[in-house]
Amino acid sequence: MEVPGSSKKMIATQEEMVEARVPLPYRDQCAHLLIPLNKCRQAECYLPWKCETERHAYEKCEYELVMERMLQMQKIREEEAKLKQAQKQGITLIPKTANV
Repeated sequence: MEVPGSSKKMIATQEEMVEARVPLPYRDQCAHLLIPLNKCRQAECYLPWKCETERHAYEKCEYELVMERMLQMQKIREEEAKLKQAQKQGITLIPKTANV
């Protein structure tokens, strides 16, 4: 399964996430790392120093997703700024959705 606009693929399936009881807000491209992290946390009674490698891998994945979304948003803002600048100069641009 692939998420549009993202370079990361979904590795965990919906069935795996339901079985592991992953909450809906956490079912993203990093869920495959959250499942073993939560299992480790439960096995180790949530001691923070016990599952450091799993937690680091999960947090790194989430960080990369956030940075990717920020870059996409920056590109969108730059495109909007170009359109505004062109409109100020009186140049009409054909929108991308036009079937020309």
